Amino acid sequence: MGRRRGGKPIHGWLVIDKPAGITSSAVVGRVRALTGAAKAGHGGTLDPQATGVLPVALGEATKTVAFAVSGAKVYRFTVRWGQSRSTDDAEGEVTAESDVRPTADEICRALPAFTGDIDQVPPIYSAIKVGGRRAYALARADEPVRLQPRRVRIEHIGLLGQPDADHAEFEVTAGKGAYMRSLARDLALALGTVGHITALRRTSVGPFTEEQAISLDNLAALGHSAPLADYLLPVETALADIPAMALTEAEARRLQRGQPISVLAVASRSPLKHITQGAIVCAKAEGKPVALVRITGAEIRPVRVLNL
Repeated sequence: MGRRRGGKPIHGWLVIDKPAGITSSAVVGRVRALTGAAKAGHGGTLDPQATGVLPVALGEATKTVAFAVSGAKVYRFTVRWGQSRSTDDAEGEVTAESDVRPTADEICRALPAFTGDIDQVPPIYSAIKVGGRRAYALARADEPVRLQPRRVRIEHIGLLGQPDADHAEFEVTAGKGAYMRSLARDLALALGTVGHITALRRTSVGPFTEEQAISLDNLAALGHSAPLADYLLPVETALADIPAMALTEAEARRLQRGQPISVLAVASRSPLKHITQGAIVCAKAEGKPVALVRITGAEIRPVRVLNL
């Protein structure tokens, strides 16, 4: 996430169709330069060689990034059977080879074991920190990298097709923290072979989809064709899956000053159904989000104030 002094107060989300060969952080920098926004961040890292949906938060939308990151993500990728690589994608060196090529039936029978909550070891070429250093930095320095398994959620994995015996195409819906490179690697091993990803595209992140996406080139050309507002999504787009509560203007002002308000006062106007103690809620006044709040005891306390 970055901030530029004197930048424009632009608030909302841009869905960027990330090109291959650039990091997610570099995309954010490019968006900030093109829009002049004072503040920007992204809602979920994509590998440099991956393409697709990268939600970029501008201004006050950066306060809602955590909700975008935690949303379900949909990927499409191609696995190359018979070769494992150091990076678990086509960029790395070949580390092992196999003559085994799984059939469609064998693949489909293996998929249920990779659905639901599974343990997954991230790729050693990843941004996870080990002893304060990024795993990829250790790997590039030829230092040993030992990453522990992490519990991740795979909602769905389906075989889309097999262009030839060496390749298979998949679509996956996954939760936060799941690596498609690890999924492809582990699936290949379960099928008695080795493999790596040759193409990876993310088609959605929570409420953000590729139909909403704009390329960096088209974003750069906007000044000559259409206003930025035509592509800017509201700050609350990332909050679609959390409850909302309506406040009066007086209550909203208290929250924006960092002061709590009474649960009873709000509940007396509208029962707070489906809202539990400790839950994060989007507080609104006149239909506009004013803060992310948490109910604690008899109080509604501000967690992040939105200055819109």
